[in-house]
Amino acid sequence: MTTVTASLIIGYLASICMVCGYLPQAIQTIRTRDTDGIAMPTFLSLGAGSILFVVQGILLDNMPLVITNVITTICSVIIFGIKVANDRRKRR
Repeated sequence: MTTVTASLIIGYLASICMVCGYLPQAIQTIRTRDTDGIAMPTFLSLGAGSILFVVQGILLDNMPLVITNVITTICSVIIFGIKVANDRRKRR
C-alpha cells in the first residue's frame, strides 16, 4: 500500500468518524428545535472552520476533507437558522 493510498483511507475513515460524531447532534437539534445549549460564538467558529476546511480540501484536491466539511457546513447552517429563530422568538 502506498503512502497516498494509506493517506486517503485514513482521510475517509476520519471523515466517517467526524460525520458520525456531528450528525446525531444535528439531527437531534433539528427534531427538537432545542438550541438552548448552543453557544453562538463557539458554533460560529466551528461553522467558519468547516467552510475553511472545504476551501482547503478543494485547494489540496482532498475529497475526504471536502465531503466531511460540506456535510458539517450544511448541518451548521440549518442549526444556525434554528438557533437564530429560537433566539428571536424568546426576545418577543
